[in-house]
Amino acid sequence: MKKYLVVLLICLAPALASAATYDDLLNSAKMGDTSDVAQMVRRGAAVDTTDLEGNTLLMLAAREGHVELVEFLITQRAKVNARNAAGDTALRLAAFRGHRSVVDRLIAAGAKVNMEGWTPLAYAAFNGNTDIAKDLIKAGADVNAASENGSTPLIVASRGGYIEIVKILLASRADPNAKLQSGETAMDIALKNQNTDIAELLRRAGGRSGKSVTIEIK
Repeated sequence: MKKYLVVLLICLAPALASAATYDDLLNSAKMGDTSDVAQMVRRGAAVDTTDLEGNTLLMLAAREGHVELVEFLITQRAKVNARNAAGDTALRLAAFRGHRSVVDRLIAAGAKVNMEGWTPLAYAAFNGNTDIAKDLIKAGADVNAASENGSTPLIVASRGGYIEIVKILLASRADPNAKLQSGETAMDIALKNQNTDIAELLRRAGGRSGKSVTIEIK
């Protein structure tokens, strides 16, 4: 029996070691431990290793704002436009979390600023990350790109009350009358969330309500 157990452990050892390396690799990426990640990559770990949700090492590093690790993974030719199970890219995650330095490095490495669904610009607008929104627009982000339900960066910024981003988007020719699937415009969303200053700004830019009734802005 003991001999059988010894043989079994010998057979399982490579798999157990591999599992440990996998977990260590993901944890090191989350923690931004560039030295550990680099060491495991040099020993043969795949630079595009993913967790169970499809997040690559680059996505994990970008999400947490680990600039040094992001730069290392880029030099190792990590796939900058890979998507996880939710459709997010490293750039989307960095834009959402507000990691401007990471955003700029990903853009320089060829990360796409335009894509189907929620764009990095919409993510930045959703959380009020003004400087990142500016950088994305400068890099060619489509200010009128809409998600599956019609959400544009202007609509999500109007919902969140981020007036500076609204100003930037309007100055970049964002359409104030783009509609959600519900028929609501950015003005409707701003008023629904009591962002009357934004609603007035939209009105001056030619924005209208998508509803059949007229809404008075006080």
